[in-house]
Amino acid sequence: MKTALTIAGSDSSGGAGIQADIKTMTANGVFAMSAVTALTAQNTTGVTDIQEATPAFLAAELDAVFTDIFPDAVKIGMVSSAELIRVIAEKLRHYGAKHIVVDPVMVATSGARLLREDAVDAMKECLLPLAEVLTPNIPEAEILAGMDIRMAEDMTAAARIISEKYGCAVLCKGGHQLNDANDLLWKDGQARWFMGRRIDNPNTHGTGCTLSSAIASNLAKGYDLAASVERAKAYLSGALAAQLDLGHGSGPMDHMFDLKGAFVE
Repeated sequence: MKTALTIAGSDSSGGAGIQADIKTMTANGVFAMSAVTALTAQNTTGVTDIQEATPAFLAAELDAVFTDIFPDAVKIGMVSSAELIRVIAEKLRHYGAKHIVVDPVMVATSGARLLREDAVDAMKECLLPLAEVLTPNIPEAEILAGMDIRMAEDMTAAARIISEKYGCAVLCKGGHQLNDANDLLWKDGQARWFMGRRIDNPNTHGTGCTLSSAIASNLAKGYDLAASVERAKAYLSGALAAQLDLGHGSGPMDHMFDLKGAFVE
């Protein structure tokens, strides 16, 4: 069985972060491992508290994984401090990690900035150049490219700028009132659009975590990047279309919508 590692924060309500990543990786047929960057007290209505891992403990988590079950792919999500970002980058270089997918979690769906400026700088300097692909949303792509994105052509321009700056592929995700579910992949100087169907579901907690984890899962299984993106988008659409409705806010998706077997009942 192929393996994948998620490096991200824990979501106590199970809809995003480490919990969503593990569910997604399992549903996509790989063995999931984790290194927790932070504990969060959160639910579908918001985050009430955060407890960061220490740099030393995060380093120990990563050593434990890489020295025993080497991951075939790595997904990186929420990392809230420059110190933790530098630890991750050092360990990924040291162990020669492959198929690194970075979901540069910098801006919440509400538009609120989630990272301090020093953490953003550390991410740009240390982490992004190690990635095979970045998966920014529109506000994050604007920060990374240093430009406003107002139309589809801007997504292409921003993805090209980011790709050339950090030497990796970029999946610029639609949404945020632009292009609905249509995403733009820039790789090796070429643009490719992945068209998605708009699903009328207000429960979208963890969509970014889920997409990036599904991409990492498919890279781990040996699919190329374009096929991994296509398969990940199909999985995300299925999880949204299942119309799970839990909680009082923006609820989680049904990550296990395709699960069948004797133990489900």
